[in-house]
Amino acid sequence: MKKVVVITLLALICGYTASIAQDHQKEKEAAISAAKEWLTLIDEQKYAESWKDAAELFRNAIPQESWTVTVQSVRKPFGRTVGRELLSGTYRTTLPGAPDGEYVVIQFKTTFDNNVSATETITPSLDREGKWRVSGYFIK
Repeated sequence: MKKVVVITLLALICGYTASIAQDHQKEKEAAISAAKEWLTLIDEQKYAESWKDAAELFRNAIPQESWTVTVQSVRKPFGRTVGRELLSGTYRTTLPGAPDGEYVVIQFKTTFDNNVSATETITPSLDREGKWRVSGYFIK
């Protein structure tokens, strides 16, 4: 009888763990897709357009002109983007310094033509209209 209880408990735990892993999968996929689209704007040097397409939180944090100058000066030394590999995507409802909401913290390993590789961290958030928009971007 103990074996049956242990096996049943293990099955329940494994099932619960699997459901947690699937939890928010659709949100993560949508946020990753939005992040890739936004990064394409950066790759194509459409910096003003990337600012316009970003989340309100992002646009309120940095004026368009400042964003354009900053991102251009940061990205230029890397050269053209050669490849980008998804490392992780984590769903969150709270982030330091940001209002509560729905966020996905995404990391990409990105390679550039100047033989440089970097980690890009991009954080889309779900806006009031139900669209994922980038609210944060960091490259290291």
